Amino acid sequence: MLLIAHGSRDPRHAATVDALVRRLRSLRPALEVATAYLDHCAPRIPQVLGRLDGAPAVAVPLLLNRAFHAKSDVPAALREAGADLPVADVLGPSPLLLDALDRRLAESGLDLGSAAVRAGTGVVLTAAGSSDPAADAATRALAADWQRTRGWAGVEVAYASATGPRVPDAVAALRATGVRQVAVAPYLLAPGLLPDRIASAATDAAADLISPVLGAAPEIARLLLRRYDLAGRTARITSLTA
Repeated sequence: MLLIAHGSRDPRHAATVDALVRRLRSLRPALEVATAYLDHCAPRIPQVLGRLDGAPAVAVPLLLNRAFHAKSDVPAALREAGADLPVADVLGPSPLLLDALDRRLAESGLDLGSAAVRAGTGVVLTAAGSSDPAADAATRALAADWQRTRGWAGVEVAYASATGPRVPDAVAALRATGVRQVAVAPYLLAPGLLPDRIASAATDAAADLISPVLGAAPEIARLLLRRYDLAGRTARITSLTA
């Protein structure tokens, strides 16, 4: 598995990716996992491919939505490196992402085992935001699924970097519906500037709690393996029928 992460100047980003790789290896010890970054961090894709020395691999983007990085940056980086690898789909959408979001809220002290607590809680699903309308539509669809399948009083979407709504807007919208409490759930994979911005906004908006980023949650590791397996099977079928 060639795990392709975005990269960040914040060292917590690479530390989170390393923790996720350790979890992947614990789930599937026989699988070789190599990490490459698109920006800010090393190693980059050409360096890692050189180490693989032509060994079969599947590129798996560590990305939540099919936005610019997935549609443009990852394919371009592989082409520039001369790599002809099957590329797995992004992580979302998947029920495993909802499970991971639930996990992080529970770790923040929310009693997810209580239907009454869920029915009285509004959640702000806070993503980075994208200029790609399809990516933002996928986030809104995930929020709707989360509310429908998990029994929340409401789920509002907010964005940390794109045009609104922002966290305070979403918190106010949920308060206006009469919910007993509001939780802010970052829909991001690693700590950094945007999660810090979300936490600050949630505090300023008097949200009742904020959960951690998804990070190296076991659900994320299992989802990466699913994407890897599916891309590998598809590549084998394509080669057999070509």
